[in-house]
Amino acid sequence: MSNNDIFIKKLRSSGLRPTKQRIEISKFLFDRVKTFHFTINSLNNDLKKKNHKISLATIYNTIHAFRKKGYLKQISINTDKSYFDTNVTNHHHFFNEKTKELIDLSNDDVGYVKINKTIPGKKINSIEILVKIANSN
Repeated sequence: MSNNDIFIKKLRSSGLRPTKQRIEISKFLFDRVKTFHFTINSLNNDLKKKNHKISLATIYNTIHAFRKKGYLKQISINTDKSYFDTNVTNHHHFFNEKTKELIDLSNDDVGYVKINKTIPGKKINSIEILVKIANSN
């Protein structure tokens, strides 16, 4: 199966028609060796740099459809800033408050975490830690 076929399948399974623009978004996100973090605005800027003419609405709808399907993970930094991660495994993050960079932190880099509170009728599915860092000077 070619990469285009894989991207078309991802789009269709996400409830999206595989248009040329959505296939370009898929290629940019998933046709790479390393996973990465992005915001919708940074993705829009990166696609523009590659001369892809894709509306912000198409980018937004595609990213959120992929997130709902489990192809992307959303990391909320605060109430008005969300990053997306192409690494959907359970892992932790450093967030550099000055550069606004999100950096993966493996599970091995974090010790045992104990949660002392429970919510009736709920169970913990995963624990993901966000460590906010700043320059030390």
